[in-house]
Amino acid sequence: MLLEDQRVLHEDLERLEQAVTERVAEDPRNIKDRLNRDHQIDGFLVRIQEQSKRLLDIYRDAEGLRAKEVQILSTGDPFDEFYKEFEQVREHHRQYPNEPVENLERAYKRRRPDEGEPIVSEIDNMFTGEEGNGRFLDLTTLHEDYLNLPGVKRLTYLQYLDNFDAFEPPRLPIKRQNKVTDTYLKYVTDLDAYLETFVRRTRPLDDLQALFLRLSREFETAWDKHEVPGWPKEESAQSTAANGPQTEGTGTGIWCTACEKDFANPNVYKAHLTGKKHIRNAEAKQSTTSNGVDPVLPSTTNLKQRIIASHEHRIRALADLLSTERSNTRVNVERKQGMTERERQVELDALFAEDDAAIYESYNRDLNGANGDRGSDAGDGNDSDGERIYNPLKLPLAWDGKPIPYWLYKLHGLGVEFTCEICGNFVYMGRRAFDKHFSETRHTYRLKCLGITNTSGSGGVNLFREITMIADAVALWEKLKRERREKESREGEVVQMEDGEGNVMPERIYLDLQKQGIL
Repeated sequence: MLLEDQRVLHEDLERLEQAVTERVAEDPRNIKDRLNRDHQIDGFLVRIQEQSKRLLDIYRDAEGLRAKEVQILSTGDPFDEFYKEFEQVREHHRQYPNEPVENLERAYKRRRPDEGEPIVSEIDNMFTGEEGNGRFLDLTTLHEDYLNLPGVKRLTYLQYLDNFDAFEPPRLPIKRQNKVTDTYLKYVTDLDAYLETFVRRTRPLDDLQALFLRLSREFETAWDKHEVPGWPKEESAQSTAANGPQTEGTGTGIWCTACEKDFANPNVYKAHLTGKKHIRNAEAKQSTTSNGVDPVLPSTTNLKQRIIASHEHRIRALADLLSTERSNTRVNVERKQGMTERERQVELDALFAEDDAAIYESYNRDLNGANGDRGSDAGDGNDSDGERIYNPLKLPLAWDGKPIPYWLYKLHGLGVEFTCEICGNFVYMGRRAFDKHFSETRHTYRLKCLGITNTSGSGGVNLFREITMIADAVALWEKLKRERREKESREGEVVQMEDGEGNVMPERIYLDLQKQGIL
C-alpha cells in the first residue's frame, strides 16, 4: 500500500536524522574515528535525499494511486482492504520464506564490541599505508611518472612534494613543447584525479560539488582572458614572421606557434624562420584561417593545451587546499628517512594499536585484571618460567610458545578465513596456509575419493589449484577426460604406412614421398 510505504519512509527519515544527530554529538579521539563518523554521516545524508525524493513522488501522486487508495479506505469496508493486504503479505512470505527483514531500529545504530557483531570500519580499505588514514599524501607513484617525463628537472621525493603544483618558471621550468604531449597529459590527469579522490576521502562533508564547479568557472574566466599561468596568449604565425621573434613570457625561450616549438636561442629562431618547414607550416595555418574555417573552434593542439591547463589549475587549487597534509607529509618523509629499522617496527606496532583501539583497550583491561589474580591461577597456562601466558586475541603461538605480535598476525592475514569444501569444509586461516594445503595429504586424498587421480597438466601445472568446490572439481575432471578421449581418438584415426625398408610413417607423408619418387 502506498500509505504504508509513506509511513515507512517517514519513519526511516526520522531515524536517519536521529543517527546524524548522534554522530555529530560524538567527540572523535583521532583522525580515523573522525573520518569514520564523517563518512557515516555522508552516507546518511545521501540516503535522506533518496528517501525524500521517493516520499515527494508519493505526495505528488502523478498517477492518482494514493488518492484512489485513500478513497477506498474512507468509503469502503476497511476490514476487506486489511484482509486483502494481509493475504498479499502472507503470499509474499510463502514465496520468499527466507527473506531477511530490515530492522529500522538497529539499522543506523552504532555497533558496540560487546554485542558480538563484527564492526566494519568505513575507511579500513580507503587509504594506503603511506597515507596514514588521510594524514599524509602518497605521491610516490606520481613522482616516478614525473621523473619519466621528457625535459624535466630531476627532483628528489622531498623536492617533488614542494614543487608538484609548480608548472611554470622559476620553480619548475618545463618547456612548452614538452607539455603538449600525451605523456604529460596523462601525468597531470593522474595527479589531478589523485588529489580529487584524496579530498573526497578526507572531506566527505564539504560541499565538494560547489568547490569543483567554482574551480571550473575560475579557469574558464582566466583562460578567456589569457591569464592562466604558463599559458599566455599566442601570436599568429604571420605576425611572428613579420615582427620577428615573439617571446612568450614563460622564461623558457621563444615559442613558434606555426611549428609549435620552443627555441632557447634567438639566433636559432631567426634561422628557423627562413626554413622551408616553418614557411610551409605558416602558409598552411594562414590558409586554414582564410578558407572560412571558424576561428572559434580550436585545433586539436589548442584543445589539448586547454585540457592540460585546466588540470594544472585544479592541481594548484587542490594543493593549496591540502597544504596541511602536504606539510605533514614532508615532515613524515623526513622523519622516516632518519629512522632505523627497529624504530620503523615500533611505529608499525603503534599504528596497528591505533587502528584497533577498541580491541587493545579490552586487551589492556583484561590484562590488568589478570595481573591482579595471577597468583591464584598460576598453575593454568604457565610457561617454563612460571609466567602466565595471556592471549585474549587467540593469536597463533610462535616457536617460543608465546603469541606472535599482533602486527605480524595482521600482516600475514591470519584473521582471514578460507573454506575448502573438498576438504570437508575445513577452514584455513591465512592465505599462506590456504595455498599450501592444495599439495597436502588431506586435499589430495579427498580428490582421489572423488575419482580425480591426476591433477597436473602440461608443464606440471596443478590444474585443480584454487578450486575448493566439489562441483567445480568434478566438472573440470570430466572436461579433462573428455578432451583426453578426443585427443586419443584423433591420434587413433591416423593411418600408418610402412615402406620397403620397414620405416613406419603416416599415410599422408608416405603418399608425398611416393609422388616424389623417393620410395
